[in-house]
Amino acid sequence: MIAQLRGLLAQVEADRCVIDVGGVGYLVQASSRTLATLPQPPELACVLVETVVREDAILLYGFAEASERAWFRLLTTVQGVGAKVALAILSTLPPADLINAIAAGDKAMLTRAGGVGARLAQRIVTELRDKCEGMPTGLPAGATVAVAGTATVSGAR
Repeated sequence: MIAQLRGLLAQVEADRCVIDVGGVGYLVQASSRTLATLPQPPELACVLVETVVREDAILLYGFAEASERAWFRLLTTVQGVGAKVALAILSTLPPADLINAIAAGDKAMLTRAGGVGARLAQRIVTELRDKCEGMPTGLPAGATVAVAGTATVSGAR
């Protein structure tokens, strides 16, 4: 499996980029948050990757931070949340805000992401509420995020 790509950023589009590694251009789907952190082509870029192997394709999803990749993995465990919806959620909410929204049961915050309706937002809250505590926040080491109705969660994960 591919876990990381480092190479020349050849192209950036609305929801993906192409990274040239040794003459091979890898198409990497990514959140708008990750794409915004990338340099301008043709600069050197590095992304963490989640490789998804399907019957008809091998797909690469790129992340600027390990916390975003961890949340992608967790979100896609929820029935009805595929890679596209997970990226839409991560484009809308950084990990710290996602923890707050799920812990507080804030379905409206989740429905701001494309492809997430009220029913799916409720499912995400229900299935992930107890799994948020151990998830990374994406905040610097030592920083904390106040989670509504619960203890604070440290950013050092």
